[in-house]
Amino acid sequence: MLRYALLRIARALVTVSLIVSIAFVILRLSGDPAIIILGPEAPPEAFKAFRHAWGLDQPIWVQYLKYFNAIFHGDLGNSMRDGRSALQVVGERIPLTLAITIPALFLKVLIGLPAGVYAALHRNTAIDRLIMTLSVFGFTVPSFVLGLVLAMIFAVKLGWLPSGGSDTWLHAVLPIFTMGMIGAAVIARFTRSAMLEVLGQPYIRTASAKGLVWRDVVVAHALPNAAIPTLTIVGFMVGSLVAGAVVVESVFSWPGVGRLLVTAVANRDLAVVQVILLFVGFTMVLANLIVDLLYGWVDPRLRTKRLQAGT
Repeated sequence: MLRYALLRIARALVTVSLIVSIAFVILRLSGDPAIIILGPEAPPEAFKAFRHAWGLDQPIWVQYLKYFNAIFHGDLGNSMRDGRSALQVVGERIPLTLAITIPALFLKVLIGLPAGVYAALHRNTAIDRLIMTLSVFGFTVPSFVLGLVLAMIFAVKLGWLPSGGSDTWLHAVLPIFTMGMIGAAVIARFTRSAMLEVLGQPYIRTASAKGLVWRDVVVAHALPNAAIPTLTIVGFMVGSLVAGAVVVESVFSWPGVGRLLVTAVANRDLAVVQVILLFVGFTMVLANLIVDLLYGWVDPRLRTKRLQAGT
């Protein structure tokens, strides 16, 4: 088990390094922060001084080496906009993002998992078709479209909820519901498919033939074996809590990390963007690492096969 965990941790570190490296290069090739921040009318001397102050006049490979050296010493850079620590700028927004993404994650699981199981146990019935129709709708509709529709109905037409901002807990309802419904649709589809595959296995028929109550067969045999595919998609959702909030936060003017990322990219605030991408990459890699370790705990056969294969 220790070797299995160390292999996964090593792979996670390599993945995070690649994410940071790719983001570093793309950000510096996508535009000149001096022009965005100072404006195109600024004098050439101002551009020169700005680039020199932030090290942008050095070769990109020198900037890259200095950046990684700074990371290893705990320095993630300062915002080009206000000079504050980029980590502090991002850290101020993280609680607001988690305030809507964590409840949305619980909503996804609480709705999607039972809906998928129920649809699988009532295959080809009217309720199954209804659940799958709603699932397809939630799976295919972009989050910004669903968010705008919900805002139009509950904020504009009915006036029950505010359409944007973060002043009260009511402002969080529409963002949470938007992300929760889309995620629940995905979980329901995956859970239904996994359950149907498991229900068709010989050991399920054997357990039923032995006279076990169908409810016990489902709870004791079907659900545990259908957990791995569902665990995969839930783990991905945990890893993308911040990344998945970018669009929704913009739609509802929610001042979280997602909206900060959009603003920082537009302003070419390199250090802030890099901290956000580093945080997102680390979160996703950590979530995948935990899911991999849970695989080995849920089904030891997977851990044995992967170790034998040297992966």
